Amino acid sequence: MRGSPYFQSAELIRSIFLPGLKKEDRSDPNSPHYQMLSSYQSAASYRRVFENLMHYLREHWNVKDIEKIEEHHVLAYLEYKVEYYPSRSYLEKIVSAIGKLEAALNRFSQSKGAVQKNYDFSKRLEMLKLYRNLDLLADNYHNRAYPDPDLLIQTLSHPLHRLSSRIQYEGGTRFEGVGLIKAEQLRGAVFDSITQKEKYSILTREKGGKEGPVLVEKETYVQLEGYIREHDKFKIDRQMYYTDLRKTADILNFPRESSHGLRWNFAKRRMMEYAKVGYTYEQSLQGVSWEMKHNRASITSWYIG
Repeated sequence: MRGSPYFQSAELIRSIFLPGLKKEDRSDPNSPHYQMLSSYQSAASYRRVFENLMHYLREHWNVKDIEKIEEHHVLAYLEYKVEYYPSRSYLEKIVSAIGKLEAALNRFSQSKGAVQKNYDFSKRLEMLKLYRNLDLLADNYHNRAYPDPDLLIQTLSHPLHRLSSRIQYEGGTRFEGVGLIKAEQLRGAVFDSITQKEKYSILTREKGGKEGPVLVEKETYVQLEGYIREHDKFKIDRQMYYTDLRKTADILNFPRESSHGLRWNFAKRRMMEYAKVGYTYEQSLQGVSWEMKHNRASITSWYIG
């Protein structure tokens, strides 16, 4: 489908919107009007989510045609939203809207008369359940940085979780950057122009396929390199990792911030490091934003409150 996000979202809403439909028709799987919309207010609300998702796809995945969306794009979008600690109701609204997007795309595809593509974003429901269980949703905004990240990391029960959390804290990477690390991603020693010290580089590919270096301390790198040499790759289970973080936070009486909290700690520390060598506040925001694989400088201000 060609056109702006505004145009494409309008076309999709048009494919599932029919005023005056009865609820039983919209909820009956055997009805030709199953999953359609009849409320102007609901249609406008869902359309805003469609547009926001399309802007995200353009910026982070270079996907300009909504018909080319795949489930991994949807899951990445949810992960992207969770990073900013959304309210439970807000994420539920997004998940519901993506369900309507799935229905709209299937209807639109069918109406074209060509080979129909079957869109299935059902894993979004599993992710919503996971986010709820791991306390990744909030009632309101709050700063998610851990009060003592070093103590948190040292207290984690599993050695691989201690290593992955250390990488996140030192390098500011998302879980995507530590969930699986292979030998070819280890790039060795580099000079960090901000701290004027030697660091060690790990090449990661994260949100939207964005690739870039994550800088960690020598001790962390050597430990990672040794593990990969022995086991071929470094890999951890997301849910086990998050559970360890949650239980450890409870033991220490820390807020449950999952692994995202370590990125918040990174952003705060890195901003101070930029400031110490003479960068302006705006330059520091942009530099840290790029290191965290964001584009806009304003994103960093979210992490530092």
